[in-house]
Amino acid sequence: MRSTLARRETHARFRRLSGALRSSQPVFFSLSSWELWLLVFAVIGGTCALGVAAGRVLRDRSHAYREPIGALQAALLGLVGLILAFALSLAVGRYQDRRADVVNDANTIGTAYLRAQTIAEPERGRSLELLRRYNDLAIRLTYVVPGSGSSRATAHRQGELQQQLWRLAGRAMNGRPRDSAPRLYLDSLNAMIDQQTVRLAGLNNRVPNAVLWLELLGAAVALGLLALHLSLLGRGLVPVMAAAVLVSFLVVVTFDLDRPTRGVIKVPATPLLAEKATMSEPPAAPAPR
Repeated sequence: MRSTLARRETHARFRRLSGALRSSQPVFFSLSSWELWLLVFAVIGGTCALGVAAGRVLRDRSHAYREPIGALQAALLGLVGLILAFALSLAVGRYQDRRADVVNDANTIGTAYLRAQTIAEPERGRSLELLRRYNDLAIRLTYVVPGSGSSRATAHRQGELQQQLWRLAGRAMNGRPRDSAPRLYLDSLNAMIDQQTVRLAGLNNRVPNAVLWLELLGAAVALGLLALHLSLLGRGLVPVMAAAVLVSFLVVVTFDLDRPTRGVIKVPATPLLAEKATMSEPPAAPAPR
């Protein structure tokens, strides 16, 4: 009875995860790194170019526009600085959570693998083999794009292995209901299944589109007004272009941190690879008689 309820709970959890994975992807997440960089620089650099052109047209009447435009661009630059800092903190926090999720995933898989060595055969050997395959799928999940077809297929395969592992754990529990080893293994297996839920949710927990659009468009408008103000004063274009490149770089870094499997900043699979190397060795604990 307990095994049946656990399997139903696993099915319900996997259906919720599948629904979350099918949710719509953010606009910036679907772009490649070069496309993202070109889009950001085109928006910010294009706005700066428009500001320079408008400043040259209005230069004859600069006395009427100089003071209000200067005050407005200074206020917007301060506001954009706050928005950039806020979005960057959101992206860094999510990136750190995803790295921690990989470590916890490796730890729970490793604990389940160690405790599976203490249950009796034939469930022991079959469970160890399934856990090795489960760890390989966890490694693959690090390299696929969240929400893609490959990600859904990998998560679905993990769900199938979870059901098989839970079925074997139930048999081990029913075979030796008084032993502590099957109970401990069930607890570690349940923690491993729960950790997959946490990891998949973390991969799909990204900075909202509204914040990213506000960051990009706010930076573009603020720098465009800065270019307009400097053009009215007859200053050079070098400071404007330097500011555009710097702000574009900050925006791209923020977006890149929120793309765990794409771009330059990625979440490494080092803990899971280390666990795979450990699993390739012979089991440390002999099978109980």
